[in-house]
Amino acid sequence: MNGMNDPMQERMAEAARLTRAGRLMEATETIQRALGGMPAGISAPAAPVEPPIGGVADSRWAAWRNKRSATGTPVRAPEAPPEVPKPAGQFVAGAYTNAAGTRTYKVYIPSAYGERALPLVVMLHGCTQTASEFAAGTRMNWLAEGEAFLVVYPEQAPGANGSKCWNWFQATDQRRGAGEPSLIAGITQQIMNAYHIDRNRVYVAGLSAGGAMATVMAATYPDLYAAVGVHSGLAYAAAHDLPSGFAAMRRGTPGQAVPPAGAIPLIVFHGDRDATVVPANADRLLDQWLQAAGAGAHNGGHLAHMVTAEAGQVPGGHAYTREIYHDAGGRPVVEKWTVHEAGHAWSGGSSHGSYTDPRGPDASAEMVRFFLEHPRGGW
Repeated sequence: MNGMNDPMQERMAEAARLTRAGRLMEATETIQRALGGMPAGISAPAAPVEPPIGGVADSRWAAWRNKRSATGTPVRAPEAPPEVPKPAGQFVAGAYTNAAGTRTYKVYIPSAYGERALPLVVMLHGCTQTASEFAAGTRMNWLAEGEAFLVVYPEQAPGANGSKCWNWFQATDQRRGAGEPSLIAGITQQIMNAYHIDRNRVYVAGLSAGGAMATVMAATYPDLYAAVGVHSGLAYAAAHDLPSGFAAMRRGTPGQAVPPAGAIPLIVFHGDRDATVVPANADRLLDQWLQAAGAGAHNGGHLAHMVTAEAGQVPGGHAYTREIYHDAGGRPVVEKWTVHEAGHAWSGGSSHGSYTDPRGPDASAEMVRFFLEHPRGGW
């Protein structure tokens, strides 16, 4: 790779050899050594920007939600409490098995769950993370409790990837009905069958390697998911093996064409100082999605790329730019959030999780807002 020193080139060549030999765990470890110990697909945990705010009660969260909905302006969310009180629903474990293997998961069931069918959000963690850690960092369970939806967090098996990264970069894990996409889709369908889920409001989102895999799920299962959220991720099929995955992260490689039917509504978050998955990847993903939408039969074969842009500032935190792409009817169907001066971390997340930046606009709240505005059939 251009600009690499000789030891780096040697290690990347060794990683390529190990990949061809099917020794993926060793190849991943070689890449980590080449990067100075950084797991492929995600940076080191961001240091907490501020001390945790303790004693946050449900009333404070209710006040925050009301403030946001009343003003329509993204605000900096309060920190979730380090201990009790916790969301009032249940957070339970499960597992799913098919021919591709077994993956465990955790599912949050809000206290409002009952006879009414509720939306479902599938959350795909980044490298080295667990389901519980990702839930804590994104605060998605708190939002699920307030807005009444279920959340399921599939968890990567260490035996499938030594750093617990979803294998978004492997060609064998980019196809419908095979590999990890079949496992994630199977978990989604298992939850849909086990609980009273609104099948027109099933969504998928992820961070870093999980964001890249969310893109895979949106491209390969557009009939299952109504919209997708990608945080610090990459375009669909931007790589075909570990070395090309590393190159895509560093350069922003365009991906393969998404089938027109796969261009479901998309919301993207990316820090413009991300040195792990460079910001060009957000541009490549946006280009890919707009091209796929424009090639489809939606709106008579054309997506009217009417774009509006707005700038904002989180009080005491990051500035951001939000670009909104509208269809011919004026409906916003693609959003891109650029968080200025932010690195490789979940924007607006809690420091009680990992890979979060509490100073940013709240990506979790914005994704949920976008999802609930986009039931199936909106394009």
